[in-house]
Amino acid sequence: MGQRWSPSILLALGRGVERFGEIVAMTAGLSARMLTVRLKQLEAARLVERIVIPTTPVTVRYRLTAQGLDLIDALHAVAGYVQRWEVDDPGAQTTDLPSV
Repeated sequence: MGQRWSPSILLALGRGVERFGEIVAMTAGLSARMLTVRLKQLEAARLVERIVIPTTPVTVRYRLTAQGLDLIDALHAVAGYVQRWEVDDPGAQTTDLPSV
């Protein structure tokens, strides 16, 4: 959960995004390779479920587990805090949390 991009991925899934390409498009700066790594980690942490639909070609969808859904409220609170207290300092570190 503490890895870069994980909160952004979870928030995208919380907004109803299900497909790999949609997650990449919704999370500016996230590469496909990094998304693959993070999705595997989130799946191992039981926050995300990978669903394979046997079509031609195979369709893969991702969704939050009950545990992942429970975490979304906390992520929204953190994102709101960051937005309220973010300093307009060009030298300050930025966050990868999208706006809520």
